Amino acid sequence: MPRVVVKKDNLDERNAEFEQRALTQPVFLNSVPKSGTHLLKNIFRMFVPLEQHYNADFVQIPNLARNMAAFDPAEPKLAWGHLLFADDSAAATAPARHLLLVRDPYDWVLARARFFLSESFQAGLEALRSDRISVEQVLSMMIFGIHNKMPDMRDIFVFNAVAWLGPDVELVRFEELKAAIADLESGASASYFAKLLGCAEADLPADWRARVRIGADRRSSGTARENLKAVAKDVPDVLPPAHQAMVELAVPGVRTMLGYA
Repeated sequence: MPRVVVKKDNLDERNAEFEQRALTQPVFLNSVPKSGTHLLKNIFRMFVPLEQHYNADFVQIPNLARNMAAFDPAEPKLAWGHLLFADDSAAATAPARHLLLVRDPYDWVLARARFFLSESFQAGLEALRSDRISVEQVLSMMIFGIHNKMPDMRDIFVFNAVAWLGPDVELVRFEELKAAIADLESGASASYFAKLLGCAEADLPADWRARVRIGADRRSSGTARENLKAVAKDVPDVLPPAHQAMVELAVPGVRTMLGYA
């Protein structure tokens, strides 16, 4: 199994600074990997009582059977994970308020590349950091995968995102979340967070902006771009046109379905 090396944050301690409203229904923060999972998770952690945080595991298909307690309506919890769509996962999450975090596939390729090229990610793919493999080749591997080593983006976006779309899932776009964080004093941001946190039955308290700022502090995210350990290559800020075309070939229509085109 891949190993992710991140430093521990202090958000459990910061949670105690605020008064939270207890959940009466499980809440599950699902996400496409490398779409801002820690950002969304850390914000919600400031609005839910610490004893209702499900910390036993990061919920995914391989460990779903031993983490069914994350979705137990008798003992509501705030849980998070990268849970792909399947019969077992659809049934397991049925009692929960289900949020699904996605990211523009073009930017996702870049974020995934930075992560895989860093020492924060340890999964036997150190060859990617070699001088013999170019950045352009790494970007292609992020799109098309590596045979028998890592999935392609089609599998990830189909099963972790598109297949979940429907009335039972609240779609959250990473870019819209970031924009709301950057403009916290605006009425538009207040409306955004009222809807988002309403999924956890949390009315906006008077101190909601302080809570969001603490949860959104990038220093608390071990996988934020600037906190990755020793990224081996310079990854561009914008996906090159040739690789944009590869995305359209690999997952045609996905940006439209997710609201990016």
